[in-house]
Amino acid sequence: MEAGEDFGPWLARQLKLADMTQTELAQVVEVTRAAVSAWITGRATPRPETIERVARALNTDLATVHTRTTDTQAGLPVGWYHRPGHADGGRELGNAAAFAFDADLSVLARETCQNSLDERLKTNGRPVRVRYTLHELTGEALARFREALQWDDLFPHYEAAAAQEQKVGRVIDAGLRDMYERDRLVLLRVDDYNAAGLTGDDYEDGRFAAVVRRQLDSHKSGSSAGGSYGLGKATLWATSRLGLVLMNSTLSEPHEGRTERRVIGRLDLPWRQVRGEPWAGPAWLGRPDPDSPGARVARSWWADEETVESLHLTRESGEPGTSFLIVGAHDVASLADDSAAPDGDEGEDDDSIQRMHRRLVRALGKNFWAAMTGGGDRLPLLDASVRTLRNGEVLIAEQRVDPMVAQPSRTRALKAFLDGTTVEQLTESGQVAATTVPLNLPGKGGARTSLGEHRAVLLVTDAEDADGKTNRVAAMRGNRMTVRDTAVPGLPLSVNPFQAVLLTGEAAGPQAPFAAEAEEFLRAAEPPEHNKWGQTEELTLTYSPSAYRRINSLTRETNAAIKVLVARPKKAAKAGGGRLAPQLTVGTGTKKRRPTAATLPVLEELDAQVLDDGAWQVIGEIRIPAGGHGWRLIPVAKFDVRSGPRPTVAWAEITGVDNCQVVDGTLRFSDGARSATFRGVTDPTTHAVRTSLSGLVVELRTGEGESL
Repeated sequence: MEAGEDFGPWLARQLKLADMTQTELAQVVEVTRAAVSAWITGRATPRPETIERVARALNTDLATVHTRTTDTQAGLPVGWYHRPGHADGGRELGNAAAFAFDADLSVLARETCQNSLDERLKTNGRPVRVRYTLHELTGEALARFREALQWDDLFPHYEAAAAQEQKVGRVIDAGLRDMYERDRLVLLRVDDYNAAGLTGDDYEDGRFAAVVRRQLDSHKSGSSAGGSYGLGKATLWATSRLGLVLMNSTLSEPHEGRTERRVIGRLDLPWRQVRGEPWAGPAWLGRPDPDSPGARVARSWWADEETVESLHLTRESGEPGTSFLIVGAHDVASLADDSAAPDGDEGEDDDSIQRMHRRLVRALGKNFWAAMTGGGDRLPLLDASVRTLRNGEVLIAEQRVDPMVAQPSRTRALKAFLDGTTVEQLTESGQVAATTVPLNLPGKGGARTSLGEHRAVLLVTDAEDADGKTNRVAAMRGNRMTVRDTAVPGLPLSVNPFQAVLLTGEAAGPQAPFAAEAEEFLRAAEPPEHNKWGQTEELTLTYSPSAYRRINSLTRETNAAIKVLVARPKKAAKAGGGRLAPQLTVGTGTKKRRPTAATLPVLEELDAQVLDDGAWQVIGEIRIPAGGHGWRLIPVAKFDVRSGPRPTVAWAEITGVDNCQVVDGTLRFSDGARSATFRGVTDPTTHAVRTSLSGLVVELRTGEGESL
């Protein structure tokens, strides 16, 4: 017999799927029950003529029995199986985890790439390769996909869900209208290679159950893992207007003797009633499990190549990893994307796949440039690319994300660190200065002792025009995803534009002391969005209510060290006075023009930290359009809450730092100023909730009280 899955386990599963006993098979193929038992336990194999009778008994072809690379079609077919409504009448009107994130492609790219980095197979030293494929289906191609998806079985459920006056219902209704009125459906597939894959049993603890069956189960191993809340996978379903994701996984370790084409689909809908029968919410595309009561639970199945091709799930190689297909992908943020369209694209739709392509490339470069950078004897951790198709034809060729294009200065800095070519102080253009800053790690469980001092690595180099905003520091830990990107406050005007990188935990290198402990500490300090370090419930419970102060200290040490590294004579200014020129005016006695909406200043950056007394200290940077210095604006601090009105917080102190002064709580800008900075400290006695349990939002309001 040809090599494939062992015959015994394969045959046992086929009998279960066909609801056939060993005795019944023995009678059909005209052997004893003991012979069938010997086949299943591996003590014997059937003769060639007997194999033909086994194939007929299982209603399959001889090749399937010989190769054993897929299941037979005996028994109940693959289909959609919906979770029945709760007996107590309970209703879930959507997946709460999906509401933790916006349906934003940049968030999707951040969460999925982070998950792939966490699942990277590290033993071979190679990067994990992640490819995003946007695929627009229309006409006949769309019809074929809907047929493969068994759309006719799903449509009554979608129709019932779309009729509900809830947020999920409105999103689904928009997705259905887009597909039927425009004859269009956007698929977004996320493939990773050199990753673990969806290993483990369908129901027991493991990667498969964590992604497909459970909520808030991150199943992450290792202190350097990016995720810790199990929320990131919800972005896959949140990005689908139809709440539908299909999966095809190649496993890094066998399950049921197999590794390739483990397929399942999951649909997240709200509670609904279809043909008088209530359904709780989720549904799965799979093969019914004969061990479940009434076979009403679907499990994954080992699909054939034709099936995965019809579902647009074909993987390019047998390398381990998973393909996630988001059906009905959309990007809310692209509707407000104010970036200029490339030449020739002015007429493209707001939700066009070309625009989605560009946003994916930008998001990957912004968040993962460091993970894509290698140097010395260390390879990159990640290789990412984006391609776009329409009905199978290439619309935009595969575009590899290049960190030197996305973040040239920071990439140069990290590469110099990996190559060992940094200097102690910047003396000429193109150099990268390096130093270390301390992070004193607290003991766990409220202990007053210290675990030790971790030395994070700080890199500083000259900024380039392609970097975008300058004088900032990007911070990260072991998986090299940018966790926070903040402005450095209090810089003198003589500073040349720079970029800084803070490497903490395992990102600081194998020689960094207490790297693993720093990883664990900082991971506990990240919220579900993994976009900052600060007070979290996990940090408080694991360490102490005051543990966040160690992060505040790290921030102060970092900013102080940056100011030392960039303290050098500024390059000769050009004629006209350089940065001071906008503050010099010559009076002509002309009447000031009344400011217009087009000149409204914008709060562009906000750096915040919690002080020892529980107050928030914020430093805000305001961009002022030409002619906008005449506006009188009031900074208003509010607690950030996920729902309901945001409680307002009073200022204990608010002062102008650069190009502005505060008069009766109102910011007044210097004439001709194009930017301004203010500093504020909140009054803890006006905090509606504890600072440690909330975030802060600052709005600018005009004197009339309208938010900008």
